[in-house]
Amino acid sequence: MTEPVRLTRYARGGGCACKIPPGELETMVAGLGPATGAAELLVGLDHGDDAAVVRLDERTGLVTTADFFTPVVDDAYDWGRIAATNALSDVYAMGGTPLVALNLLCWPRDMLPLELAREVLRGGQDVARDAGCHLAGGHSVDDEGPKYGLAVTGVVRPEELITLDAGRAGLPLSLTKPLGVGVLNTRHKATGESFPEAVAAMTTLNRDAARAAVAAGVRCGTDVTGFGLLGHASKLARASRLTVAIDAAQVPYLTGAREAVRDGHVSGGSRRNLEWVTPWTDFGRLAEAEQLLLADAQTSGGLLVAGELPGATVIGELLPPGEHRLIVR
Repeated sequence: MTEPVRLTRYARGGGCACKIPPGELETMVAGLGPATGAAELLVGLDHGDDAAVVRLDERTGLVTTADFFTPVVDDAYDWGRIAATNALSDVYAMGGTPLVALNLLCWPRDMLPLELAREVLRGGQDVARDAGCHLAGGHSVDDEGPKYGLAVTGVVRPEELITLDAGRAGLPLSLTKPLGVGVLNTRHKATGESFPEAVAAMTTLNRDAARAAVAAGVRCGTDVTGFGLLGHASKLARASRLTVAIDAAQVPYLTGAREAVRDGHVSGGSRRNLEWVTPWTDFGRLAEAEQLLLADAQTSGGLLVAGELPGATVIGELLPPGEHRLIVR
């Protein structure tokens, strides 16, 4: 019998943990303002929001984004579903609705069978279908390592935009998915052990959470992905010129996440996230393991929004600006 292919062995990093570290990324793009165009740019590079938005008319904004990454699980179909769910999330995080997407595929055709690539694409197709989003072609290249994702275009009402800079002191902070997929994926890569709960979380669309946020009048938020809860909360605090306070005891985690940290299954990306936020964070007496969980690089994570949503967990609040950008109680 042929041994099953372990896709994660072809990846230097896993999922959103393979992102360029946030501090290095900000240095790299500093001063690279958006190229000017005819349409009014509503959201661009200023704060590092999840997608770009241009105004088409008074009632319609066009949302556009792209996201792709290396294998986060060994199953090709599940990886395709996870990557597609993650890419669509950027549109939902802005309060929008995805309309059409294009595949982005890098594939080592001399090392991995094309049948596996087809399974990846099939996973993306099924997720796009569930989201009611057209998936119409795309682009592929022969590459040293497999990578997959989507370029997505959607629409949003300008008055319903959810952005990083619209926070107000006194608002609660809600998280719509538990943390921990990063350390569980790292354990999966090292041991081959499967975590169905993590796969289920990563393949759950943020569509319903986004609709609930828009209906509740939420105007400030983001999704939690490669920079971890602390990294994305830090960006929100900076953009809104506020302090984010997080109650560590209220943050939900997937089963097995704490054990994965205890056993050393922490990605380099998660450690870099923690290093990046530490200079402007008050951790009090929080143990390092808890800090690493809060900085855990998520793949296809939930939404972090300034407001309360049905089914979401309130994990903190927005405070007036103070000595620290982040306070973890």
